[in-house]
Parts: sequence; structure tokens; C-alpha cells
Amino acid sequence: MKLLILDRDGVINHDSDAYIRSVGEWIPIPGSIEAIAQLSKAGWTVAVATNQSGIARGYYDLATLDAMHARLRALVAEQGGEVGLIVYCPHGPDEGCDCRKPKPGMLQTIARHYQVELAGLWFVGDSSSDLKAALAVDSQPVLVKTGKGEKTLAGSLPASTLVFDDLAAVAAELIHNSAPQNN
Repeated sequence: MKLLILDRDGVINHDSDAYIRSVGEWIPIPGSIEAIAQLSKAGWTVAVATNQSGIARGYYDLATLDAMHARLRALVAEQGGEVGLIVYCPHGPDEGCDCRKPKPGMLQTIARHYQVELAGLWFVGDSSSDLKAALAVDSQPVLVKTGKGEKTLAGSLPASTLVFDDLAAVAAELIHNSAPQNN
């Protein structure tokens, strides 16, 4: 199985320091929906692992989050692809859960769901917490320059981090240069 795991905000859709609170505020980054569809059509399973502390903060509810993810799935389906498992952490940063990135709980949930090993599997994010979550399970950290990516790039990156302009560039690399597979 060829599995790719993505962060959501800043990788698939525009991010906001004020949080994405509604379906109307959930705006895809140009090229991201097409990239997911292209990956899907090329035989990749694309899963999503996203921190969503706005739920714990009371900024939006689960129904709104589900509607955002339904919109993501619909847009990708319109392009002929599909989105795999979407897992989210609804907890605030001080709740001590095991799922909030940089902890690897969501990545482990995805691995269990698909019955794959995480070692070497690409996890694409835009923040240091994404990169740290990837390292915690021996996944390949991949940074995109969208969202908080440029700011993250200006800091200290793990030596093994791959850097791409955006999700479309990641998809092009994986599709055209057949990156590692998990079996």
C-alpha cells in the first residue's frame, strides 16, 4: 500500500491564527485538491492527521468539523480522487492527550487502521509539531512552504526533512519519481 499522511491546515487549506471556524472559512490552497486527486488516481491512499483545538476552545463544534471534511472529500471526488481516513485531535494544548501533534497518536491510529508500519512513510506538514510527530514514529518528515511552512523553514529543521513548495510539488515527486512504498 502506498500511503501518504497529510496535516490539514496550511497544507491542504489556508490556515488562520484565528482558526478555521466554518465551512466558508475552509479555503483550499491552490493546487492542493488536484494534488490529492492525482495521488489517489495514481494508487496512493491519502490520510489526514490534524490538530483541531478549536473544538476544545469552543470556536466550532464537531458537526462543523465534519462539514469541513465532507467539503474536502467532495472537492477531491469532483477531481476523480478520494480522501482516506481523517483523524483529528479535538483537545486543547494543555489537556495532556496522546493525539495532539507533536505526539504521534494520530499517526499511530492511521497506521493501525491501514495495518502499515510508519517507518519511512511520508508525513507532510507545515509546522515543527508536524515534523516532530513524524520523527517520533520514524516517518519521513516533509515540510511544505505553505501555511506556517516558511516560518518553520526559517527555524531549525530535523536533518532528514524534505522541503517542497506546496502539496502539488509533493504529489508530483511521489507520482513521477515513485517514492518508497509501505507493504
